[in-house]
Amino acid sequence: MNELNQLFEKVSGYFALLSEPTRLKILHALCDGEKSVTDVVTSVDSTQANVSRHLNTMYRAGVLGRRKEGNMVYYVISDEACVELCRTVCTQIACSMEEQNISKRAVRDFMPLA
Repeated sequence: MNELNQLFEKVSGYFALLSEPTRLKILHALCDGEKSVTDVVTSVDSTQANVSRHLNTMYRAGVLGRRKEGNMVYYVISDEACVELCRTVCTQIACSMEEQNISKRAVRDFMPLA
């Protein structure tokens, strides 16, 4: 039972981390590789303060890796399982949207396969 509880804690952590739309946008922006904070800010169309806060949260959770080069900070996805989880959920939602005759263009393009 202890192992099952540990599994539930890990899954719950992923869902808590991914419950914020800006974090999903950040993952999407980083799917094609490492980006600077400035590039991520541009990709997700948010403020630098907001994006930096989310990047730091995702880094502390182990989903992202980062490196510094001068005064630039670059982020990269370090937990592919998180990306796979997003792809799975987005695929399921896209199928549900299609069944409901709702346009799924944005969802279809989310998290392109590497």
